[in-house]
Amino acid sequence: MAFRAALHQAGAAALTQLLRYDPPDAGRRELPCRCGDTARYRELRARRVLTAVGEVELSRPYYLCSHCGHGTFPADADLDIQDTALSPGVRRMLAVVGSHAPFDHGRQQIQWLAGLDVTTKAVERTAEAIGEDIVRAAREQMSQAMPLDLPAIAGAPVPILYVQMDGTGVPVVNAETEGRAGKIAGRPAHTREAKLGCVFTQTAWDTQGWPIRDADSTTYAGAIETAEEFGHRIYRHAWDRGWPRAVKKVVMGDGAEWIWNIADLHFPGAIQIVDLFHARQHLWDVARLLHPGEDARQTQWTRRHQPKLDGGHIEQLVRFLRSIKASTAELAAKIGTTADYFETNANRMRYPDFRRQHLFVGSGVIEAGCKTVVGSRLKQSGMFWTVRGANAILALRCCQLNNCFETYWENRRCA
Repeated sequence: MAFRAALHQAGAAALTQLLRYDPPDAGRRELPCRCGDTARYRELRARRVLTAVGEVELSRPYYLCSHCGHGTFPADADLDIQDTALSPGVRRMLAVVGSHAPFDHGRQQIQWLAGLDVTTKAVERTAEAIGEDIVRAAREQMSQAMPLDLPAIAGAPVPILYVQMDGTGVPVVNAETEGRAGKIAGRPAHTREAKLGCVFTQTAWDTQGWPIRDADSTTYAGAIETAEEFGHRIYRHAWDRGWPRAVKKVVMGDGAEWIWNIADLHFPGAIQIVDLFHARQHLWDVARLLHPGEDARQTQWTRRHQPKLDGGHIEQLVRFLRSIKASTAELAAKIGTTADYFETNANRMRYPDFRRQHLFVGSGVIEAGCKTVVGSRLKQSGMFWTVRGANAILALRCCQLNNCFETYWENRRCA
C-alpha cells in the first residue's frame, strides 16, 4: 500500500507537469463569446483537480469577454471538468460505486480500493449527475419513438423475443407522496411505483419442451413515471433489441391494467401472457376467503380447482367462481372481482397453447429484475428517495446491467 501511495504521488507530479498549458500564441488569443462578442486571453490560472492518481494542479489559459464579463477556460471543456473538481476517471469510479451500494459505502470503497479521499456527498452528487445525463439521452431517444415509425434495424431474424413488465414500490421522501393515497385506506402513501421492463430472447427449448432463455440476453428499462411515459420507454428499448425482426413476439406481465394497455398500444399483434404464478395466487386468495385460518382446507380447495386454470379452461373456472354461494355481500364482491380478473384475461391464460409453442408462462425474469435492478439498491433499510434521485440511479443501473456503460463514456468523450 505504501508503494502504491508512492506511485500515486509520482503519477500526480507527472500529470501536473503534463497539465501545465503554455500561453496561447498570437493567433489563438481571441475566442467567440456566447454573447456574440469576443473573449480575449488574460492569463494562466491554476486549479486543483482530483484524478485517479490523486490531486493534481492544472494551469490553463483564461479568457474574458469585456462586453458581457463572462470568463471561460476552454481547457476545462476539453478535459471534461467544467464545474467540477473531479476528473472524468474519478467521476466514472464514483458512478459505479454509487450505483451498486449506499453512497457512504461507496466512499469507503473508493478510499480502500483507489486510495482517494472523497465525501459521501461527492459520491451521491456524481452518481446522480451521471444518471441524469443518461436519463436525458434516453429521453431524446424516446422523443424519436413517439411517432411509432422508427427505422428498422438490419440484422438476423430473432426467433422469439419477450417483453416483460412489472412495478415495485420505492420508498420516497414525504414531499413525493403529497396528496397520494396509500394502500391502506385513510393512510398516506410512502412509496412511488417504479415501472420496470425487461427484454430477452429465446432460440431453444430442452428435451421436455421447456423454454430456455438465451444467455446474457436480458436488458432492462425502468423509471418512476406514468404508464404513458413508460410505454414509450419500453417500446424504444424493445425496438432497439430487434422487435421488428422478431419472428414470434411475446408480452408478459401480471394482471395490472397499465401493462396490457401498453401492450395493446405499442406491441399490437404480440402474444399476451399473464404470469401463471400470479394467476394461481388469485385462486389462493379465494381459498383464504372461503376457509380463513384453515391451511389444510385452503390447500385442498386450491388443488381441486387449479387444474382448470393450468389447463386453460378459464370460462369453466369463471362459471364456477360465480356459482359460489358467499356468506356475506363483502365476500361475494371479492369473489366476483376475482372472477372478473380471470374473465378479462382469459385469452392471456391459454397455458397449454403457450406450452405447445415452447413459450415461457412465468414472468420470473422481471420478478428477479425488480429485486436486482430496484430492490437491492433503492429499497434498503432507512432509504428514502426523491423521484429525481431514484430515476437517476435506476438509469445508471440499467445502463450498467445492459453493458452500455462503456458506450456511454465513449459517447461522452466524442461529444
